[in-house]
Amino acid sequence: MKNPTNKLMLMLALLALGAFAAGCSDDDDPTNPTADLGEGAMLRVVHASPDAPAVDIYAEGVALPLVTDVSYLETTPYLELAPGTYNIQLRAAGASATSAPAFETGDLTIPADVTITAVALGLLASSDEADRFRVVPFVEDFTLPGGGQAAVRIVHGSPDAPAVAVDLGNDGSPEVTDFARFAETGAAGVALPAGTALNVGIWAGSPLSRVTAFTTPALAGEEYFLIATGLLGAKPNATDGFGLLAVGPNGTVGLIRQDPVVYVLHGSPDAPAVDVNVGGSDTALVDNLSFGELSPPVQVPPAAYTLDVRVSAGGQLAATVTTPELMAGERYLAVASGFVGGATPGFALLPYRDEFGVPGPALVRVVHASPDAPAVDVGVWDGTTFTALDPFRDLAFGDASAAAGTPIALSAVTVGVAAKDTSTPVATFDLALSSDLSAFAVATGSLGGTGEPFRLSVVVTSTWPWQVAEVLPND
Repeated sequence: MKNPTNKLMLMLALLALGAFAAGCSDDDDPTNPTADLGEGAMLRVVHASPDAPAVDIYAEGVALPLVTDVSYLETTPYLELAPGTYNIQLRAAGASATSAPAFETGDLTIPADVTITAVALGLLASSDEADRFRVVPFVEDFTLPGGGQAAVRIVHGSPDAPAVAVDLGNDGSPEVTDFARFAETGAAGVALPAGTALNVGIWAGSPLSRVTAFTTPALAGEEYFLIATGLLGAKPNATDGFGLLAVGPNGTVGLIRQDPVVYVLHGSPDAPAVDVNVGGSDTALVDNLSFGELSPPVQVPPAAYTLDVRVSAGGQLAATVTTPELMAGERYLAVASGFVGGATPGFALLPYRDEFGVPGPALVRVVHASPDAPAVDVGVWDGTTFTALDPFRDLAFGDASAAAGTPIALSAVTVGVAAKDTSTPVATFDLALSSDLSAFAVATGSLGGTGEPFRLSVVVTSTWPWQVAEVLPND
């Protein structure tokens, strides 16, 4: 730190002042943080407030904005700023310069001869001190460890996440514990290996347990901020979902989303309880999963995987299957179906990504995973008449309806399943649906009587962890 007399509150103006980068003259070099500062301060700003819109930034008394349209996850370039006293005002991008600001710092003194990254954190809509909008300045004083390693300064900026522990390497031994919201790991940075992807586990609770994990891209031997931002309670692939924002010397590197999560549903009518291992190894991902059961969530680094499915009693190999590429920030349902006893179709894992939209009415995605059932239409049964619903027509084994889910406005409905282009259901099911529900309705079991009989397994994705409910056909 170049000026030990700095006061935290005096730095709050730095969010807005980072915006000068957009208005620097051609004589400035805002991308070079090692430029001769003289008496000036070198600073930039990172927008990491998940509910704040893109903003225009003003200095009070100046009619034109200093910078416009600074969006969530963006980092401004560095700029040189003369010391002085400023009142900085933020307005939504495009708002009138005479409108009331959404946020202002008040008169603040900017010190000389420092290099600062200022991070906008918290929720603009909140008035609660625990998570309200704020600007936190970090005076840069990295110590590069040498040997090609990176220096990483970790910031806990998620407004709805509790105090956490950080497990660098995701090996079960957190190095950073009791990491409070809006805290950071220190000016020098944490030494981390460069040139290779790094697994990071996030732990919470008492006793500690892993909440989620990330896989970073390979880091260069440089200085980084790694800012936990977004909402832990949001879906990982949402715009405001919890992630790690990597900021390097030249600005935002990218948002690192959570490692993909897979749930396995056992829907094979003639398969006994099974284990799922990483292919060719004894590394178990799922243990002793019986028909109709949903596994706990399995989180793995992004990749495609070869998996061995073995009979739990005795370890006999039932099948070896390959997943599609599992992407960061996504959640998947893998339905184990088909026959293991030699009938067609053979045993397989049928993968479906959670792409549900925002529920209003219940959102339902129908999956055909009954291996001996023909192509079907699914619709409403009123006791005498079957009405097929267009989104659920002509579903063959392995097919699923629209990925975003189909809105169902009824709170209680009797669903019929009929052979394609017929009007008599082969089975009907009574379903109770809530307005905030998102669910896969998976047809499992055997329609022809081989092993477990035909039924629906309703996998609810609007709760965490996901849950499954077995719905047997009406008599």
